[in-house]
Amino acid sequence: KEYAMIADPNTLYKLMILYILNASEFPLTNSQVCEFLLENGYTTYFTTQAAISDLIEAQFISVRQRNNSSYYQLTPSGLETLEAFSSSISDGIKADVKVFLENKHYTLRQNNEITATYLPKKNQEFEVDLSLKDGKETLINIQINAPTELQAELMCDHWQKKSTEIYNYLLNSLLAKNKG
Repeated sequence: KEYAMIADPNTLYKLMILYILNASEFPLTNSQVCEFLLENGYTTYFTTQAAISDLIEAQFISVRQRNNSSYYQLTPSGLETLEAFSSSISDGIKADVKVFLENKHYTLRQNNEITATYLPKKNQEFEVDLSLKDGKETLINIQINAPTELQAELMCDHWQKKSTEIYNYLLNSLLAKNKG
């Protein structure tokens, strides 16, 4: 692999993480960041986790938990740091990032546009939050109660698979002319 002009490989891995987060249209999960670095043979899983941890601690990236996954985004200080040192990242690495994001675009987009989570409520029920977005625009957000955790999980699972179909059904039903 063609590496950058940085003596410390750990610094390069951190810059690579900042670079891929900046290049992506969506927040990336921990596994997506790892997938890029591991698939391209840049480093190991444990080194990647250490780099991510350091970036969070330095407040160069922010983390948000959703659906048992950690989603990372570049912070303004992370962007400043990347801009100051981006010339240290080789064209080969930048090309690898571009190819990775192009090949994974649909999956990355789906992971960020269809969300389904649930939380326990005080009365032993669960509040399910279902959302479908188109880019940054929210198309629909539904909050519904589920009597059991199993039903909440089923709702989330079905939403991941059928959100577009459900959205289209609701839209058509709400816009249909009243017959009668």
